[in-house]
Amino acid sequence: MATKLTVLSNGSLRVEGNDFELVDAQGQPYGLGGRQRISICRCGLSAQKPFCDGSHKGHFEHDATAFDLPAPKVS
Repeated sequence: MATKLTVLSNGSLRVEGNDFELVDAQGQPYGLGGRQRISICRCGLSAQKPFCDGSHKGHFEHDATAFDLPAPKVS
């Protein structure tokens, strides 16, 4: 399965796949314990950032509906 990112309404960013890596700002990998699915916090309330711990419930609203970005500006 290719890596898939799903923006969840009123919630986290779900990452799924057989072969993905999550690294910090210095490029050091997080130990994911062999997981093939993780959820990344989008609300900033999680005590385990960058991972979602469900703290957003009732405190974060976003209707995740796909749209097209405009073409990049040409320099």
